[in-house]
Amino acid sequence: MTPFTPLNFALPPHACDCHTHVYADPKRFPLAPERVYTPEIVEAEELTAFHKKLGFERVVIVHPNTHGTDNSVTLHAMRVYGANARGVALIDDGAPDREIESMTAAGMRGARINLRLRSGDERDTAGGRLQFQALAARAGKHGWHIQMFTSPGVIAGIEDLVRASPVPVVFDHFGGLDAAQGLGQPGFANLVELVRSGKAYVKISAAYRSSEHAPDYADVAPFAKALIAANADRILWGSDWPHPVGVTPPGRLTTDVTPMKVIDDGALLSQLAVWEPDASIRRKILADNPARLYGFG
Repeated sequence: MTPFTPLNFALPPHACDCHTHVYADPKRFPLAPERVYTPEIVEAEELTAFHKKLGFERVVIVHPNTHGTDNSVTLHAMRVYGANARGVALIDDGAPDREIESMTAAGMRGARINLRLRSGDERDTAGGRLQFQALAARAGKHGWHIQMFTSPGVIAGIEDLVRASPVPVVFDHFGGLDAAQGLGQPGFANLVELVRSGKAYVKISAAYRSSEHAPDYADVAPFAKALIAANADRILWGSDWPHPVGVTPPGRLTTDVTPMKVIDDGALLSQLAVWEPDASIRRKILADNPARLYGFG
């Protein structure tokens, strides 16, 4: 049984989990042949039950790369969750405007760039610049934002583009930092300044991706505190539920099912009260900022 530690604080009204995924039965929603791993099946109804347990009212469902640019599985999950769901899509240059307009009407509010799908991509600043520039024009046309999963080094390399971006920019999972490298690691100062200036949002999500020190991830705390102190109006929180590994383990085939990480979600969310003891600031992070960025009424 997955461990669950009771929360050490009360969620504010309209709290939003800004980073989740759904991996429905591939017989109904086929997986992309070019995927880099095969996830366990996790249906939309399981997401609603998870949020009922934690007390979240709102959600942002991020389209998983395992389904490529066919966003059907995420659109389905948003319908199951209801009016309190928003989504982030994965699109390519060939996506017609009418398709994006339809997804906007369904609640999609952003498009994601994932530079960490394959080994080495997280260091591809040139590729990151090209993807960012191409997507910014399309996102702006439809009132979407850009969401990026990358690394601090790439963030430093595209800082000028982010500052000049015509659309909001969101960085996933602490900007992809490695807590073991400390606050002085290349690129983290750039991320802090982008947040401080209001030019970027950052999700203080999935601390286990930045740290190996479960369950409290104490080495992540200085980064969370630095980002919140820089500009609490640009901070979001997300669970990364159901905690995909995101790669095929060594010695396994891409078509082999890779189990999800086992994470104590109560303990993980409780760290937010350690990183930010002020309930009014936590309300910004959990409710006010998501309402503004994702267009909740």
